[in-house]
Amino acid sequence: MHQSLCICALVPQIETRTRLVVVMHRAEARKSTNTGALAARCIARSEIIVRGHEDHPSTFVADPSTQPVLLFPHEDAVPLSDFSRCDRPITLVVPDGTWRQASKVRARVPGLRDVPCVRLPAESRSTYRLRVESHDDRLSTIEAIARAMGLLEGMHVRRALEHVFHAMVERTLWAKGAIDDGDVTGGIPRGVMRHDPTSG
Repeated sequence: MHQSLCICALVPQIETRTRLVVVMHRAEARKSTNTGALAARCIARSEIIVRGHEDHPSTFVADPSTQPVLLFPHEDAVPLSDFSRCDRPITLVVPDGTWRQASKVRARVPGLRDVPCVRLPAESRSTYRLRVESHDDRLSTIEAIARAMGLLEGMHVRRALEHVFHAMVERTLWAKGAIDDGDVTGGIPRGVMRHDPTSG
């Protein structure tokens, strides 16, 4: 993203009962289109575990005071809503990477094999337009987290996450000339040009 279009000023600090753990594939950490890190920046109780480094194997250690759940639609996944009234706070573990990479997290990260797997209800398709996805029902990481937090914490958390996500996507599309000023969530900062001279 062009420096003058930075969305840092729009990133909220959201206090939640739910703890967020993003398990990010190492290749994803270098991508400007990554949304898992953006979600973690928005949620105060969050952590990123980067996996895939042979010299630094990653492990998930559950907080015994919380109920961990892994957000991925494996065959044995149950509706996330089953945990919405859990007595203990939820630790929401979310894989971040390609669909193939995310599908392997449960088996590749020690500590996750026995964590209950949960799925989101069927809903509207993704609005992520910076990457091509072959399946309409697949979401970007931040969209999945937003919808999960909507169920666990309330719609105000979902809306806050979706607002910064839409701003990121739409400012990037605007810089490419793909959309007009009025189509950008939160608007375009005053004086910014489509070609940013500070971007090098």
